[in-house]
Amino acid sequence: MKTDYEISLQAKKEKIEDVAAKIGISADKLIKYGDYKAKIKRENFDNLSENLVLVTSINPTSSGEGKSTVTVGLSDGLNKIGKKSTVALREPSFGPVLGRKGGATGGGYAQVVPMDEINLHFNGDFHAITSAHNAIMALINNHIFQGNELGFKKVMFNYVMDMNERALRRIKINANGKDERDSSFDITVASEIMAILCLAEDLEDLRSRIGDIMVGYNQDDKPIFAKDLGVEGVVVAILKDAMNPNLVQSLENNPAIIHGGPFANIAHGCNSVIATKTALKYSDYVITEAGFGADLGAEKFLDIKCRVSGLRPKAAVVVATIKALKLHGGVDESNLTEENLDALKEGVKNLEKHVENMKKYNLPVIVALNEFVTDTEAEIKFMEDWAKNFGVEFSLTQVWAKGGDGAIDLANKLVKLVENNKEDMKLLYEDNLSTEEKINTIAKEIYGAAKVNFTDEARAVLDKIDELGYRNFPVCMAKTPASLTDDGKIKGRPEGFEITVSDIKIKTGSRFIVAYLNKVLTMPGLPKHPNALDIDVDENDNIINLF
Repeated sequence: MKTDYEISLQAKKEKIEDVAAKIGISADKLIKYGDYKAKIKRENFDNLSENLVLVTSINPTSSGEGKSTVTVGLSDGLNKIGKKSTVALREPSFGPVLGRKGGATGGGYAQVVPMDEINLHFNGDFHAITSAHNAIMALINNHIFQGNELGFKKVMFNYVMDMNERALRRIKINANGKDERDSSFDITVASEIMAILCLAEDLEDLRSRIGDIMVGYNQDDKPIFAKDLGVEGVVVAILKDAMNPNLVQSLENNPAIIHGGPFANIAHGCNSVIATKTALKYSDYVITEAGFGADLGAEKFLDIKCRVSGLRPKAAVVVATIKALKLHGGVDESNLTEENLDALKEGVKNLEKHVENMKKYNLPVIVALNEFVTDTEAEIKFMEDWAKNFGVEFSLTQVWAKGGDGAIDLANKLVKLVENNKEDMKLLYEDNLSTEEKINTIAKEIYGAAKVNFTDEARAVLDKIDELGYRNFPVCMAKTPASLTDDGKIKGRPEGFEITVSDIKIKTGSRFIVAYLNKVLTMPGLPKHPNALDIDVDENDNIINLF
């Protein structure tokens, strides 16, 4: 069996200007990066299609769910049935690619290419975001060194790099000097600059958000903002080109717009507003995804990205696999290939919760069962019967093996859902609720928690939010993706549990409040044997062992 990377190497790619022409983007609107990649020049967003579809999933497991694979395959499937469709994805983070996560370009015959370039450096966006973030930090440190005119008492900013490096989670800067202080590194995808780039509508919105970043407090405990340092101009200059969305193609030569990449367990986990709106400007259907399960990425897509951008999806696709559902049903990872209907019956409760959650937003839902060769007829029959009894649309997808042809049934059923949907999507909570009420709403409605506990540190920030006038900000919940709870070891659909908000941070540039549940790391580490130790270049100049 060929690996994903071997399949991608054999792809017959079309010139990127020919791919762009399929959806009416002329060559003069492209900034080419070789033959098969380009950036699309930013423009006004008018006459946008309403047919935006969100792909999400159950809580992810070690067996993999194939959400990106289904997302790409579904867009190819829509093109197969005559719908002009574009897939809109996030960019992969370099750190996890060198770790063990793998990329975010799909798999099998439902991929976007050139896979190796997208996963390693792409068009330099993450480098620009890293540089922009660290430029702010350098200017803060220089301001303090040059006399501290703004009176920094506490710096609320740190460093970032796009690498998994646990040794940098806590550092000392200006060591042994009069300005010595503690600091830290986050991974670039957790940067507020990343979130801002993905939420900004244009350069002026970007400039405003950059200026609004709270970088510290002064001696009177008043906030200091990036605009007080006068750094907006240089940061916008660094990010100017990175604001243009990237165009590549699927293995079936259909357009794919990939831009931005905030982590969904820390930030809001969606590609950029600019990318999504660009796709909607030129396509009849746009298929996009949000990171991890529906409790994280989808909730944030709907309650943060849609709230600030005005975007409103017409349907949601929830991806699941029989393997993953059996894991949620208590099966050991070593026994996943064995038929186990009892475990499937228990594990499907996790899927039920995510379907119920999407319906709370008034969205029609279709479950896409991503087929594996180890799935048995009895297990597939169980899922078909479950869907009928649960009252949800269902499609068995085979996109890994068949590409767009494996999503024809899913595409046809989705089109019917979208065309028959006359309802408006609704948000989970109103802006005027307090931050505590918003956190409780998400925890109880989306996770199923019975109670939310707040540490003293978190409660102090709740008071600060009201004092500073940021009550109307939406909430970005940072928690483990592996569970509906704040404990990644708890699978399935638990009930009666409590969660703990350990910390809260005010992100005044991205304009949301981050609530940290339990211990969420913003700088990942590498495994004992990272994928980086296997990556190499062969005698034909091809990168090997990327995944």
